[in-house]
Amino acid sequence: MQEALLDTLGLTRLEEVCPFEMLCHRASEGGKSLFVPDLRVSKRPEFEQVAQTFDICAYAGIPIWLDEKLYGMLVFLRRKPLDGGGFTQDDQAFMELLAAWFSQMLLQNTQRQKLETQALTDELTGLPNRRAAELRFEEEIARAKRDGLGFSVATCDLDRFKLINDNYGHGVGDEVLQQVAHIMRHALREGDWLARWGGEEFILFLHHSSHADAFAAAERIREAIKAQSLKTSQGKLEITASFGIGVCQAGDEDIDRVISESDNCLYEAKRRGRDCVVVAGSGGASSGTRTLWHAGMLQRALKENRVVAAYQVMVDLASGKPVADEALARLVQPDGSVMVAGEFIEAAEGINLIHEVDHAITRQAMSRCAVKLTAGHDPGFTHFINLSPQFLARKDLVDELLNGAMQFCSTCNIEFPGYKPVVFEVTERHLLTDFDQLRSDLQPLLDFGFRLALDDFGSGYSSFLYLAELPVSFLKIEGWMVRNMVANKRVRAMVESMIVLSQKLEITTIAECIEDLETANMVRDMGVDWGQGYYFGRPEI
Repeated sequence: MQEALLDTLGLTRLEEVCPFEMLCHRASEGGKSLFVPDLRVSKRPEFEQVAQTFDICAYAGIPIWLDEKLYGMLVFLRRKPLDGGGFTQDDQAFMELLAAWFSQMLLQNTQRQKLETQALTDELTGLPNRRAAELRFEEEIARAKRDGLGFSVATCDLDRFKLINDNYGHGVGDEVLQQVAHIMRHALREGDWLARWGGEEFILFLHHSSHADAFAAAERIREAIKAQSLKTSQGKLEITASFGIGVCQAGDEDIDRVISESDNCLYEAKRRGRDCVVVAGSGGASSGTRTLWHAGMLQRALKENRVVAAYQVMVDLASGKPVADEALARLVQPDGSVMVAGEFIEAAEGINLIHEVDHAITRQAMSRCAVKLTAGHDPGFTHFINLSPQFLARKDLVDELLNGAMQFCSTCNIEFPGYKPVVFEVTERHLLTDFDQLRSDLQPLLDFGFRLALDDFGSGYSSFLYLAELPVSFLKIEGWMVRNMVANKRVRAMVESMIVLSQKLEITTIAECIEDLETANMVRDMGVDWGQGYYFGRPEI
């Protein structure tokens, strides 16, 4: 079968070198258009040879430019002599107009491709970004459905990455991310791919992999990261990573379930001490049974309204009178037993359900507040409610909270003295880098008349930054410090400095975790305003 020709003159064929390369090269040397009306009488041997070999009379070559670089040549050929003996000015103008149009189309296409690439590429690591990974997952699901084969998804998180940013700066953190991405990319199996999922988290697609295959692939990458000393501007650093793996069986099209499963297993890997791989449903050392139990349990409890608020009293240390309470999350299990927040809140954060927990507790606490006010309780009694950054970032949830608050307030028929009796707590334990955004998220609540408390003050590296950046009305001293201040004079000195600072800023201080009279008297004598802890009362549902 004759190979298909690519032009009507029958001169060029697929995958063959263009026979007019020499003419095009000659035209491109000057960067200008070349018009030869009759190659046979051009007085140039190479032109005459082309005319004799291919029976070509007229040639026109016009450069096609792409962003000031020569992309190629637009060539016109004719076997018969030109009418009038040459190319007219109109002919030349038309051919150059076509070349300019091709140049513009190529430039637009190149720019569009560049923008699409940038939109789907993580600028720091050069890896596909989250959006690109989500699009590719759709392709992989379709391919797996055609092939009848399963795959796995691994979520990877760099261990204690926050400490690198805090101790060395975000510039070094970026260097670490770039080098880890390079290590992981080169440790992948053929056919697998990697994307940056967000922050210090990566996601891996492991094709045609069983539980054992996926575990082995992730374990090899984990070991590669651990074995490599990273060279940074602050010297060498060593880092480890934790992996959670979700498995998609043949025929399963629910990629969200697989990713959620990998997130759950990642949380379990963190709980086990980090630097390990956990695979869902495989049994043995790589099983994610505990994590999946947490996730499923929490999801069912939220759906069945079994995430409830327990309330712990706060007292004025000078008078001993109750002045406030705090709504604390509890999970009621099907058998009636109750789990305290410490047993599931971290899991809720790990599987991205903490905003749902906040939503449930906030709704209950505000409803209770309205009922008490309607019944004639003291409008000055304050109700504290915890809110996570994840909740605050959800405008729909904040709007729903405010709409509910307006409805509750309308039922109370009370004129509040400048502020509402609800205080929202944010915790310093969460790493935040964009305080402008946090203030923006909080502003609708502050405008409504709610106040702000900073919880766990002294628990991390950014305590004073939070205090400086946020309009805090209450400061809750970290419970560990309160428990240890009686026996440790250094801790006691630190608490004293917090109290002095708060007094200068006219911020009400609250000591958490007061469990005995000695501690209660000590914090009172030091100048702490309010107290909270088992000594005054346990949380009650």
